[in-house]
Amino acid sequence: MGAEGKVAIVTGAGTGVGRAAALALSRAGFAVTFAGRRREPLEQSAALAGPGARTLARPTDVSDEASMRGLFDETVAAFGRVDVIFNNAGTGAPAIPLEELTMEQWRNVVDANLTGVFLGIQNAFRVMKDQNPRGGRIINNGSVSAYAPRPNSAPYTATKHGVLGLTRSAALDGRKYDIAVGQIDIGNAATDMTERMTGGVMQANGSMMPEPRIDADHVARAVVYMATLPLDANVLTMNVMATKMPFVGRG
Repeated sequence: MGAEGKVAIVTGAGTGVGRAAALALSRAGFAVTFAGRRREPLEQSAALAGPGARTLARPTDVSDEASMRGLFDETVAAFGRVDVIFNNAGTGAPAIPLEELTMEQWRNVVDANLTGVFLGIQNAFRVMKDQNPRGGRIINNGSVSAYAPRPNSAPYTATKHGVLGLTRSAALDGRKYDIAVGQIDIGNAATDMTERMTGGVMQANGSMMPEPRIDADHVARAVVYMATLPLDANVLTMNVMATKMPFVGRG
């Protein structure tokens, strides 16, 4: 399906997977709101869409209720509706023993990874159920950590398991509004966040091992596929990962 006239929001769009996905959606014909914490990377990312692209750079704190409501309201004011949101923004805690984590470190991850996704879903429901044509699509950034943890990753792993629960609940609750909800679970996309993997990361047996990564554009292409499906079809979960990463059989 074509995307001309359709509108997408991408959170965490200033860098990494979010930037790649937002630009891919723009190339596919979407008007795109680039959302994230810092204005400068958002504006730089939006500029890469090129002349004639319909873009909006909107600094947003995904963990803040008013900020997320404003993101949707400004997008509707600029483009008329919201057809897709990619809830991509997230963060992690230091890879330290669980018993050494502070409450601040725990809350920072929960606020960004879980509350941020919830607020994205909630606002998407608010807008999508009343627009004409009704409905839309929500894509949540999960992780292979939604299924299997890495060592010393309790906050990140817990929130990604929570995102999977949110995806399934919202997929059920969105049916009556023609809202399709799915999740993309990414394994080792090559971004600044995963740069350390090239030098070695801890494995389940305590050893350190470099891990392969994949270009973030492969993830972006998958997001576009999910985003351009007709609303009577849904990808509930999709895993895009480095073929040789230690996930299958982890532990």
